Amino acid sequence: MTTSDHYRTLAAPATSDLRERASKFLGFAFPLTNQTEYQQFLEETKSLHPKATHHCYAYRFGPGDDQYRANDDGEPSGSAGKPILGQIDSFGLSNVLIIVVRYYGGTKLGVPGLIQAYRESAKLAIESAEVVDAYYMVRLEVIAEYPTIPDVMYVGKQYDWVMIDQSYTTTHQTIIIDIRESVYLSFWNDLQIRAGGMYPDDLKEGKTSLTVQISRLTDHD
Repeated sequence: MTTSDHYRTLAAPATSDLRERASKFLGFAFPLTNQTEYQQFLEETKSLHPKATHHCYAYRFGPGDDQYRANDDGEPSGSAGKPILGQIDSFGLSNVLIIVVRYYGGTKLGVPGLIQAYRESAKLAIESAEVVDAYYMVRLEVIAEYPTIPDVMYVGKQYDWVMIDQSYTTTHQTIIIDIRESVYLSFWNDLQIRAGGMYPDDLKEGKTSLTVQISRLTDHD
């Protein structure tokens, strides 16, 4: 998996349908906007298929290699969740959940057969989806005095920020933005210098502007 702020994910949910020796495997692929969202999709899928024998799943989220989960839901260990996760990784995806629902058809598939079926179901679900490029973002709050706003806007445009919200007081304007994770520090420095009136040596000494305040709210993917 990449450790940059660029990743590939799904544009929208997608499904697949696979039959293997009388068992039915239904694949459901979802893009994730946060790591805990998988629980909502899992519960919704279970409620739609309450009589299914198994609801196996895997997801990968965020940069790096450590934010993932694979669950066999009663199938033999390693026969369902890991093959599903393997397909997410094979396609180079992140911020993705895949659930494979199995309706048992009366014929045992054995561990190799299960691995193949869950792998194929996940693959078909991904192939039926649109894969898109995306970037890990950070959400910031910028509070600036009105005379500095033109410079704030200039710097923001240079970094292709995405404006989410704005509010106003008699002396300050507050702007909520999303910006790419990889440029966050450069953006912070440039905004402090151009709009906040600081010098590079000031920043090295840990000083910050009183006219422009920048707060990191949360990671936003």
